[in-house]
Amino acid sequence: MLSPTLSFDEQYRALCSRDARFDGQFIAGVHSTGIYCRPSCPAVAPKPRNVRFYRTAAAAHEAGLRACKRCQPDAVPGSPEWNLNDDLASRAMRLIADGVVERDGVEGLSTRLGYTSRHLTRVLTAELGAGPLALARAHRAQAARTLLGATELSISDVAFAAGFSSIRQFNDTIQAVYETTPSQLRTLARRGAAAHPQTAHERPSALTLRLPTRAPFDGAGLMTFFANHAVAGIETASATSLERAIRLPGGIAHVRLELGDQGITCTAQLATISDVAPLVARVRRLFDLDADSLAIDRALSSDPALAGSVARVPGMRLPGSVDTEETLFRTLIGQQISVAAARTVHARIVTELGSDGLFPSAAVLAASGAEVLRGPKTRIASILGVAEAIASGELELDVSTPVDEFTAKLVAMPGIGPWTAGYMAMRVLGNSDIMLSSDLVVRQGAGELGLPATATALTQYSRQWAPWRSYACMHLWRSRPF
Repeated sequence: MLSPTLSFDEQYRALCSRDARFDGQFIAGVHSTGIYCRPSCPAVAPKPRNVRFYRTAAAAHEAGLRACKRCQPDAVPGSPEWNLNDDLASRAMRLIADGVVERDGVEGLSTRLGYTSRHLTRVLTAELGAGPLALARAHRAQAARTLLGATELSISDVAFAAGFSSIRQFNDTIQAVYETTPSQLRTLARRGAAAHPQTAHERPSALTLRLPTRAPFDGAGLMTFFANHAVAGIETASATSLERAIRLPGGIAHVRLELGDQGITCTAQLATISDVAPLVARVRRLFDLDADSLAIDRALSSDPALAGSVARVPGMRLPGSVDTEETLFRTLIGQQISVAAARTVHARIVTELGSDGLFPSAAVLAASGAEVLRGPKTRIASILGVAEAIASGELELDVSTPVDEFTAKLVAMPGIGPWTAGYMAMRVLGNSDIMLSSDLVVRQGAGELGLPATATALTQYSRQWAPWRSYACMHLWRSRPF
């Protein structure tokens, strides 16, 4: 089950050179020993005839392999492939990481994707080497390993936080995947890292996790973006941290996200321990932690016009979203005014309609937005129309939606144009190939670099940056906050 972008020889060379850049992008199964490893595993490289490469840990599990105790292959950033691609397998993996199978079962996952469970299983097995149940099982095992190593949660709390339905199922899975017990795995997972104990006065659902990423990582740029856009009443942001509430399936979580040397440290107070998986998935998307920055920078710097910007700011990431509705309404309300003015307007709306430290929902805006929204009547009508469509279920926006369908749904709404739809696809879906050529700041940035400064010409020129045009936009935008 080769990576769709790398040949066997390329993957084998990465394995022999212990190249950490490929950790999380594929897995090396060593069938002579019965284990699977990350590419950077320090063990002696196996002979080619004994190796098979897999796109997912679940595929390695299905092949009868267990995780290497030395390199801990699941303690790495996730695959960038699920955001880079827009196929059914990639969209399914986004939802599996968010815990949809644990909450809604395979039928619920299939319904969200618009296919029968039988067809979905057939596609995932053919493309990823495992069906949705096996993929979800592997994700639960990885989540459990992280929690065992990073917290002092009890074994039973870890089991249910990772999405297992019973302690027995948890024990059996850990034994099958890691060939060890949960207690032994906890000792193994803590090598080189300290746990974060929960003191007696803390609820069991308060925990701290380190979320790794690939270097280079322009976390400072992301924190600057979030600080520039922070809304009083729901967010507190600085050059190194972001605090806010997040809606999760089990309730509202209060999180503090801090910039670290190799990623983000997430400290969270959860309404329910079962919300760990969706929390981690959404924070990873918010900070674009699974991006392959080396590949992106290498591709963009091949254009001399962008090479200087890439050299100045390596590891540029896309600012994501933890709440699709909130991002959409903040975008619509903040258009055609400055960032500072938008923050003021957003803060007023939060004061009048927000609750629990959150931006008002679509249902609240649909019911009461007319009383607090200011501006041209057509603009207010557009925002209220979108709110009503979302509240009624007429407009559904989901991270599993194909990008063309996602943008088409938005553009079909009165008052929403291609810029808003593209910006939402960039932030909510993490789509890597959006070019906002109509954006004034993007065109100004292009002109400063000697690139075409008209929308049509810039669109044509930007085709050479595919599939990384969203990151090129970030470089062009860098001239001032947006």
